[in-house]
Amino acid sequence: MEHIDWGLVDWSRAQFALTAMYHWIFVPLTLGLAFIIALMESIYLRTGNPEWKKTTKFWMTIFGINFAIGVSTGIILEFEFGTNWSNYSWFVGDIFGAPLAIEGIMAFFMESTFIAIMFFGWEKVSKKMHLLSTWLVAIGSNLSALWILVANGWMQNPIGMAFNPDTVRNEMNSFWDVLFNPAAINKFIHTITSSYVLAAVFVIGISAWYLLKSRNVLMAKRSIIIASVFGLISILVTIFSGDGSAKVVAKYQPMKLAAMEGLYEGQTNAPLIAFGFVGENEQDKKIDNVKFAIKIPSALSILAFGKADAFVPGVKDLMEGNESQKIPSYKERIEKGKLSIDALAAYKNAKKDGNEDLAASSLKIFEDNFENFGYGYYFGQDEHLLVPNIKMSFYSFHIMVMLGVLFLILFLLTLYYSIKNNLQNKKWLLWVGIWTVPLVYIASEAGWVVAEVGRQPWVIQDLMPNIAAVSQIDKSNVMITFFLFFAVFTALLIAEIKIMLSQIKKNVVEEENVEPKNDGGTI
Repeated sequence: MEHIDWGLVDWSRAQFALTAMYHWIFVPLTLGLAFIIALMESIYLRTGNPEWKKTTKFWMTIFGINFAIGVSTGIILEFEFGTNWSNYSWFVGDIFGAPLAIEGIMAFFMESTFIAIMFFGWEKVSKKMHLLSTWLVAIGSNLSALWILVANGWMQNPIGMAFNPDTVRNEMNSFWDVLFNPAAINKFIHTITSSYVLAAVFVIGISAWYLLKSRNVLMAKRSIIIASVFGLISILVTIFSGDGSAKVVAKYQPMKLAAMEGLYEGQTNAPLIAFGFVGENEQDKKIDNVKFAIKIPSALSILAFGKADAFVPGVKDLMEGNESQKIPSYKERIEKGKLSIDALAAYKNAKKDGNEDLAASSLKIFEDNFENFGYGYYFGQDEHLLVPNIKMSFYSFHIMVMLGVLFLILFLLTLYYSIKNNLQNKKWLLWVGIWTVPLVYIASEAGWVVAEVGRQPWVIQDLMPNIAAVSQIDKSNVMITFFLFFAVFTALLIAEIKIMLSQIKKNVVEEENVEPKNDGGTI
């Protein structure tokens, strides 16, 4: 095994995580707000009420500010696959590149084309054409998310491909298997609906501020009703898809599930931890373990496998093996993986030398052990390196779940008091709505921490770890660009917040300067 520059690996991971997390600050609001805007404009077209047009245009402005900055971080993120993870790009570029190419050709171009009409076509195209453009922007942005999440889902569960030993590349043999990958489907549904939740909370929070200030009252009330209904439906689907995601994770990424629940030793009737703390494990001090927890009996077994008496493997079972459950140890998988890597090298040499018999026997050994191929890179390394950060996975997962319950309650209360036309008098609830805005961003980021940290060290599950995927470049270059990106992204985030706050306040000023009409009726 070649020398591993752990500093290079860690800095490359940190830079990609930095870019992804900043990018994810902007994306969810775009995905959800686009549909909220489309719904508002549909009501405007149906009613002809100019107040709905004013409401639509205000939220459209907020959408535009967020969209512009989100695109810039997304472009940098895709470039990093070539600069920092070139071995990964070579190894699976034929598969991973396909959904990203479709995203650019179909979804992003559609989104970019119609966004011009959405912003600048109010007086230049018919109302129906403008509404169609708004809906196509919403659909296009979500189609972009679909193809990106298909690519990400394939990394979590690599199927629909075959390895070509002559080119040492993975090649797609079934586009439909990649597209309808269970990991991709559940990830897409869970991710976009959680994004809708974020957008709904955002709209409620801004509208609640208007109500507290007694400004733009009609716009705020209408926005809260739309956002509450949209958010309530979204959070229910998010919860349902989260259940599906747990079953997919249990099947294809059992170590991630063990880390999410801090489960050290596997068990039947495994409980789900509602609340707990992680500390040092007495049996294996290199692996964290839950020290205190409030548990729901058998809930984890039901969540993962649909049966209360199902066995859920823990970190120890996966590392050391469990013969009764037919779970091989990491030591065995590493040895078989090394055998597969060596057999591939022997096959290449035999082909080069024209020794067909040796090439055939080496190829068979390689194929027989290919499912453990990625583990071979850890030959001679500490097996604990194959265990993800349990504290980070555990706390991120439980923060996400607990905040999800808060969002559900918020949508129910705001919708109830909106129907009762009494929301403006519930000052405490309006303040909760405002302070829930930063919490929904924390929950959104926590979800991605669970998804990505929980699968470490795998870039492609069981097939390629980060130590094999990283580009062999100087560590100092990655460090320099890390801090440059940090400065630029932070500046962009500050700029976005300032511009949005300015627009929110400006909207208030414009409303105050408009002389109200007294036509004897209601708006």
